[in-house]
Amino acid sequence: MGSLERSKKKTQVWKKAVIHFSICFVMGFFTGFAPAGKSSLFSNFETNPSTTSKSQIPPQPSENSTYTPNSLADKALVNSQVQAPAPSESRKAEPENRSLSETQDEVTPRGLVIVVTPIMTKDRYKNVLLRRMANTLRLVPPPLLWIVVEKHSEADVNSSSTMLRKTGLMYRRIVFKENFTSLEAELDHQRNLALRHIEHHKLSGIVHFAGLNNIYDLEFFDEIRDIEVFGTWPMALLSANRKRVIVEGPVCESSQVLGWHLRKINNETETKPPVHISSFAFNSSILWDPERWGRPSSVEGTKQDSIKYVKQVVLEDDTKLKGLPAQDCSKVMLWRLNFPTRTRFST
Repeated sequence: MGSLERSKKKTQVWKKAVIHFSICFVMGFFTGFAPAGKSSLFSNFETNPSTTSKSQIPPQPSENSTYTPNSLADKALVNSQVQAPAPSESRKAEPENRSLSETQDEVTPRGLVIVVTPIMTKDRYKNVLLRRMANTLRLVPPPLLWIVVEKHSEADVNSSSTMLRKTGLMYRRIVFKENFTSLEAELDHQRNLALRHIEHHKLSGIVHFAGLNNIYDLEFFDEIRDIEVFGTWPMALLSANRKRVIVEGPVCESSQVLGWHLRKINNETETKPPVHISSFAFNSSILWDPERWGRPSSVEGTKQDSIKYVKQVVLEDDTKLKGLPAQDCSKVMLWRLNFPTRTRFST
């Protein structure tokens, strides 16, 4: 009898364990399919008064929270608000989009400025002035190409190349080996080398001859980017041993050139005044596409003396010569400083 009672008790305990395990397994299985959130699958069976009273109080919405509706009307209201944005927000977004597209249309790329700097062989201050010019050009917004022309020298080749590389500017260094007895002939040869390089590679931009003695207002480079064919401007000449300033350049009405400020005219019958090499700039396409600007495609001597050709074209075609700045052509943005030393030459 005792053994039968023990076996019955063990059977009952085993049955209870199996039932509890089955119930827990079923509850856990269906709970895994329930949606995650504050409400659960068995929230409808809660009868705690405190929980019921709390759930009836609608939560107060805050800036970073969303209101949960309790009724069909609230749900419909929330759905309509979510699906259709507020009219004020859409009106604010449209002008911003329009202004962004309009701004993108108005942004135009800057034109290339090609600065040509010949270096005189006998200039003992050339390294100092070259570094000063580099510091000026570094302040000019790109794109800018600096073409430096100098005579080949074993002593200066390393120093010049190293200095130019350290500037961070886009540059091209051209060297020559010819010897010249005349300073003007040497400078014209250097300028011709630069113009041939521009013509050969068809570099499209505005060409300006910048001597190492030149001092610039940075606004100058923004103005010459607007040149279509030819442009000119007044230039102030300074001397270290004199207390006066001489201004050379055009006399304009708006951007139209009417006359010239001149220091002296050698020949009174001369109709075309001399123009300083640094007081004008031109579109580089005149070198390889002259027909575009109404010039003959082949002119005798053009290839050998490009700088003479450019000067001739500038003085012959006054209608395409634009005075700068366009609003006030009398404004001086370029100064040239002459040093009173035996090794310095004024050009």
